[in-house]
Amino acid sequence: MIALCAGPLALEPLIAAVRDDAHGAIVTFLGVTRATSNGDSRPVEALEYEAYPAMAQAEMEAIAAEAQRRFGPLRIAMLHRTGRVERGEPSVAIAVGTPHRPAAFAACAFAIDALKARVEIWKNECYADGASAWQPNAEAAP
Repeated sequence: MIALCAGPLALEPLIAAVRDDAHGAIVTFLGVTRATSNGDSRPVEALEYEAYPAMAQAEMEAIAAEAQRRFGPLRIAMLHRTGRVERGEPSVAIAVGTPHRPAAFAACAFAIDALKARVEIWKNECYADGASAWQPNAEAAP
């Protein structure tokens, strides 16, 4: 389960996708739209995400494959919203299942950091005053 999606996100389907009898750990990450942006005091009402689906999907799958190589046997699920995401709503969800918790935590952290740095998903912050501003992707790759 690695995809872009236009609708609301929930962790339960991702957890189900990574569950395995051999896994003793499942770690999740849920990124939600916060009320303010880094370094900007204007209230954020929503985020609008755009992506080139084929390119974003391929890079998300590459990240999952790299996590598998780096952190051993695991299952990983990643979903990222496109379109408008209101304040407080999730925009990205990740679940990782592994036999032991250190690898699950490490793989989940790697996945979100790599997604933010490498996947071409563009974010437009929509402010309460009606203005908006496109934000750059994360700069540091894991």
